[in-house]
Amino acid sequence: MNRIKESLPAFAVIAVLLAAWWVIVIETRSVIFPTPWQVVTGTAELIKDGTLWRHIGASLMRVGTGFSLAVLIAVPLGLWLGWVKGAYSTLNPLFQILRPISPIAWIPLAILWFGVGNASPIYLIFISSVFPMIVQTTAGVHTIERRYLRAAQNFGVSRYTLFRQVVIPAVLPQIIVGMRIGLGVAWLVVVAAEMIALRSGLGYLIIDSRNAGNRYDLVIAGMIIIGLIGLLLDGVMRLLEGLKSVRWRYAH
Repeated sequence: MNRIKESLPAFAVIAVLLAAWWVIVIETRSVIFPTPWQVVTGTAELIKDGTLWRHIGASLMRVGTGFSLAVLIAVPLGLWLGWVKGAYSTLNPLFQILRPISPIAWIPLAILWFGVGNASPIYLIFISSVFPMIVQTTAGVHTIERRYLRAAQNFGVSRYTLFRQVVIPAVLPQIIVGMRIGLGVAWLVVVAAEMIALRSGLGYLIIDSRNAGNRYDLVIAGMIIIGLIGLLLDGVMRLLEGLKSVRWRYAH
């Protein structure tokens, strides 16, 4: 009941925006821009012929593959950079140079190296999400309170055990934050990549709807679906933040 009450203001704002959207389209007598109801009927059309699920599945497959590869590389690498001072001083400048480069800037190279198949967007997702996770994981190791390490050393804990049982659990909250940021960026990038180099996915759905008869009802439907899926993905990452194994560092 409390959650419903907390959500009421958000629903009220959405309702007001939908009403304003509808009134503006009607008053301006736009023949191109759709009303909310036309977007609903367009979405129903996509659901009925199965097109929507095919595009959603294609986008999620690419994001899942690229993001998983980024996690497998970024988390161990970030832990190593945070734990080994020499590795950090050697590699961190390189990552700080590569990190600010927009993922969109990699699109021409991705197409050149991997062609116009699934490999290009997967690479773009990987390159866009790996750096936030590396940086966040490394920062997490650097911000571990010294008292944890001193307490373990006082008990004669080996360096390996200290890393496995103290450092990794302590840095888990930062890892989850990095994953959350990386997943958000990955979802943005796959849509952009699909608009340019592919013939499936939500990004392709938007650009194809625009080119094939100015179907702006489907364009808006695709945009809303992208936002809703992004909200769902972020919600999953927020659930991970609530796990006891992740929150123990902040226990009193």
